[in-house]
Order: sequence, then C-alpha cells, then structure tokens
Amino acid sequence: MVLPFTRYIPLHNRLVRKASTLQRFFPRHFNPILQKNSTSSSSDGERLPWERSTQAILLEKLKTALRNHQMHEGWESFQDFRTLYGYPEVQLLNQLIVQLSYSSNYSWTRKAFDLVLQVVKEENNSSLVHVDTLTKLALSLARLQMSTSAAVILRLMLDKGCVPPMHLLCLVFLHLVKTEIGAYITCNYLSQVCDFYICLKDKKTQSADVVKPDASIFCLVLDACVRFNLPLKGLLLIELMALTGTVVDAHTVVIVSQILEMNGLRDEIRELKDHIDSVSAAFIRLYRQFYDSLLSLHFKFNDIDAAAKLVFDMNRSHNRHGNKESRKDLQKPCSITIGSRNLRAGLKIHIEYELLQNDSVVKPEDRQDLIFYRGKKLVLSNRALAKFITGYKKDGRISELSKLLLSVQDELYSVAGSSLCSDAIGACIHFGWLESAHDILDDAEATGSPMDWDTYMLLLSAYCRRRMHRVANALLKQMTRIHLDNELDDDTIDKHFHCVETSDSLGKSNLVVTLVQILKDEDQIFPLVYEFNSSIHFFCMARMMEDALKVYRRMVEMNIQPTIQTFAYLLRGYSSLGMYREITILWGEIKRFMKGCGFLANRDLYELLLINFLRGGYFELVMDVIGHMRDQNMYADKLMYKVEFLRLHKNLYKSLKASDARTEAQLKRLEHVQEFRKWVGIV
Repeated sequence: MVLPFTRYIPLHNRLVRKASTLQRFFPRHFNPILQKNSTSSSSDGERLPWERSTQAILLEKLKTALRNHQMHEGWESFQDFRTLYGYPEVQLLNQLIVQLSYSSNYSWTRKAFDLVLQVVKEENNSSLVHVDTLTKLALSLARLQMSTSAAVILRLMLDKGCVPPMHLLCLVFLHLVKTEIGAYITCNYLSQVCDFYICLKDKKTQSADVVKPDASIFCLVLDACVRFNLPLKGLLLIELMALTGTVVDAHTVVIVSQILEMNGLRDEIRELKDHIDSVSAAFIRLYRQFYDSLLSLHFKFNDIDAAAKLVFDMNRSHNRHGNKESRKDLQKPCSITIGSRNLRAGLKIHIEYELLQNDSVVKPEDRQDLIFYRGKKLVLSNRALAKFITGYKKDGRISELSKLLLSVQDELYSVAGSSLCSDAIGACIHFGWLESAHDILDDAEATGSPMDWDTYMLLLSAYCRRRMHRVANALLKQMTRIHLDNELDDDTIDKHFHCVETSDSLGKSNLVVTLVQILKDEDQIFPLVYEFNSSIHFFCMARMMEDALKVYRRMVEMNIQPTIQTFAYLLRGYSSLGMYREITILWGEIKRFMKGCGFLANRDLYELLLINFLRGGYFELVMDVIGHMRDQNMYADKLMYKVEFLRLHKNLYKSLKASDARTEAQLKRLEHVQEFRKWVGIV
C-alpha cells in the first residue's frame, strides 16, 4: 500500500532509500570500501540502470549547491554520495573543502578540517586533497584562531614534502601569533621547516630554495617571541637564521637584539654595535631599541663603565655623518657570530643594517625604557639616569657621574626638561645624599658650567634643615664667588627654606619617583649570574661540556641560583652531543632547585627536557616532565612529540603485551610507552 504523502518526498530521497535497501542484496555495488571514489567505480556494464541515475542526481545536486554557495545542501548531498559511492571526483572534493573553509563559520571550517583528516587516513586517498586546498584551509583555521588545527594541516603538508608559499605562510603566521599558544606552535613549525630546508639543501635538491623561510617570516615569529616572553624559542630561531643563510634586515636586527637581551647574551649584541654606530641619521630612530637593549644588559651585568661608554659612543656616532667607506660597507651584508667571535666554527648571521623590507608586516615593538627618541636625538630616560646615579653612588664614584652628566648635558636631557645635573642634584638631596649633591655641584662649577640659583638654594636649604651650618656657610661663599648672592639675604634664605618644605620642588621631580622605584625593585638576580651564564653559553656552543659544568658547579658553590638560561644552555650542549644520560642527571638538579629554592621552570625548558628524553628513550622521565606540565596547566605541542616518537620509536613495544614482559623493568617501560602513546593519540 502506498501512503498519500509519499508523492511529496523529493525524488533523490526515494532513490537513496531504495539504494540503501538494495545495498544489502548487492554489496559489491554499494560498499564504499570497495568503491573509493567515482573514478575507480565499476565499469558501466556492471552497474544497474537506476544506479547511474542516482549517482548523477546526487553529483548534480552537489555541484549546484557548491555553485550557489549553499553549504547545508552541499554538505547533505556530499554525505549521501559518500555513503553510496565513496568520495566524488577530486576537483569536486577540493571545491567542497575550500568552500567550507571560506565560510568564516567555525562549524563549517571544522567540518572541512575533519573531512581532510578522514580523507588522509585512507592510504589510497592521501593525494585526493590538493596542496593549495590545504593552504587555504590552514589560513582559514588560523583566522578563526584554531591554532592547533592549523598546525595539524601545516604539518600534514610538511609530511608530504610541501610548504605553503612564503607570502601565504606569512599570512597564516600573522593570525597565529596573535595568541601565546599560536606563537608557541608557530615557533615549532618554523623550526621544522628550517630543518626540512637544511635537509633538502644538503641533498642539493633544486626545490630547496622554494621552502626556504625568508626574513619577513623570521621577523614575524621573533617579534611574537618578544611579546610573549619566549627567549629560548627566539634564540633557537636566531641560530636557524644563521644555518639557513637568511639575510636579516634592519627591523629584524632590532628584534634579534631584544631576544639576545632576554637571554643575557651581551657579547653577541655588542658585536652588532660597531656597525649600527655608523648607520645614517634616517635609521637612528629605528635603532633606538637596540641601544636600549644593550644599555639594559650593561646595567644587568653591573658594568657601569660599559654603560657610560655606550652613552658617549651613542652621542658621538650620531652627531657626525659616517664616511663614504663605512656607508658602502653598510650596504653590503655583514656577518656576526652567534656564540662568540672566538669560536672557530661559530654560527654567522648575515645582516644588511640599512635594508628595510617593503613588504614587512611587522614593526618592532617600541618599548621605551632607558632611551627615548626626542627632537631627532636619542635621549636618556629618567630610569636610565636613576640607574647611573645608583650605580656610581654604590661605588663611591660621584666625580665620574658628574663627568657623564656634564659631557652629555647639551645632547641628552631628562624628561622633566631641566638639565641632567640639576635633576641628579635634586634626587641626591631628596635621599639625603648631600655630600654627593655637593660634589656634583662643585664638578659643574669647576668646568665653568655652574648650576642655577634654585639648585644652590635647594642644597642650602637641606643643610639648614639638618643644622649643618659650617657646610652651609661654605656653600654661601661659593655662591658669592660665582655672583649668585645678589638676592641673597637672611629673609630670602628663610623664605626659601619654608617654601621647599611645602612645595613640589626639584627634589621631588619625576626622577626622584623613578629612583625610589629603582631602589625598591632592584634586580633580584645577582649580577654575577649573567657572567656565569655567558661563560656556560660559550662553552656549550663550543661543545666543551666539562668546562661548562665547572662553571655551573662554581655557581652553586657561591650560592648563586641558576636561571632558566643556565639549565637551557647545558641541556642544549648535552643534546648537541647526544649525551642524554647526562640530561637525566641535570633533570635531577632542576627538580632539586624547584623543590628547595623556589626555582620555576617554564614551558621552553620543559620542552627541551621532554624532546631529549624522547630521543634518548627515557619514557619514565618523559611522563615525569609531562606530569609537571599538567600540574602547571601548560600547553604541550603533542603533535610535535608524536612526530618525533614515530620517527625514532615507531614500532617500539607495538605488539608486546604486558604478559610477555620478561623483567619488571621492561614491564614498567612498556607501561610508560603505552601511556605516552595514549597521551599523543597513537593507536
């Protein structure tokens, strides 16, 4: 009996139902495993007449839906077709994936991603999805901040030996680096691309240059390392720039200097200085951040002399035009060494200091801390001036402070707008360092540039408040000698004394506020740690691990707590020599400091440990590190570890059961391997 409403059911639905019923009787014709796609279907002679019409109807409906950008109808038609006949023709399948990707809708883009994974899982259909389709999907996923999914697609392409064109990869990265996790994934993927390029280059493959990352790609990712505080990732990328022979432009030089500062590598950043000192006036503003980073490192190393010399050099170099020979040199790529120029086989970066990429999408983050750009000049901030004051004051070298202030008086000025010497004297008076204030006053007077009347009266008032009458009288005689006593009488002194106690005077300037903060928040890290870390880094780059270990032990003996960089340099040194057993011992040291000294490891350090334990086959320690990352709710790039595991241990204990284990040690290792497989999603 035929029900009345069936005449309203669309024709294709009736045919699909009929096909589903007959599928039980004709499994050969309808089994999607036997029919991978329409191009591999049985010959026309083997089909039933009604079967061809069903296939044609569904294909036409799918094409129409895609042509009219009707996602719902297109997806339903595709599902019906795949159920009966497998995947449609390659061009139609790729068109569907692209339209799903371009929908700007999370759920449709997710369906495109899931569909690609499903297609790829079928070995015979691994080439059905085109590379340009995967590139468009990766870009869409990145736009929607689906960072992990975008990385899966990019790595899927890399497994096929393909990398998106650099201009498109730059767009993908531009979206990914907006978040910390995206930046982290991007660093790992770029490292893999560099390794792939180096491998092709070593084989002298003609297509190697096609996958070579350019300077704009590195600039984009390095900038993300600065913004999200990923110094170790940034340092690795700098080394990869050297290995790939990438020529660095001016913007990237500035970002490289920030990465080197974050890692405390003063020798490397110093090597850049001689070239940057000679750049033309048009580039001074751009390289302000470089001088800021180098000055910051000098202060961290407690090297006040180097800091002062930098200020002198900075002032002199940009107040004269470079000669023609130096200008020609700057237009050619120069090389600097990463590690130390004393290393025979160091990594060299090629730099063009006056090159600016026209298509650069990144400008270095303009962090103004120690040096400002004002009036076409580089000027010291109040923070820089405060650090000079505290540094020279601790060493009792006020005369050298005066020399610095007076030498740059005309070119470098404080933000408050008054002279450097006046600001410094006012700050010293505020903190009760009257002798130091008087010394600066005397030094200025000795050079023929005495301070103004207000500055003398500020110091005189301080002497009066402390009832230091003898010194106050000596100061009055000084004022008389330089003819500042015209308006000086008892009533004036008394009036000025009460005024300075109730008003916002020079002694309470912005410099004073900054100096208070500097004294309160002095670096918790002992300056010597930077010296030790630099030595350890040098020895590790030279693969002189015994010497590096001696420096580390000396650190511990002096009760100087290691930093993230200390352990990272040692880890990378051991890793370069394949000394994985020594890394297990170092992990014990790290945990000891974590437990007893409040040392906090970060994600970069955990990743170094995890990847090296994976390479060494220490799966118990692999899971130990993963446990620490879980406890701190840290993101882990599981796909990267999965790829590394499959590369090194693909068949490890794959068929071994717990009952087959010969020893307890083997049983435990089997359990850890199985636990890791489950964690990264290996079936």
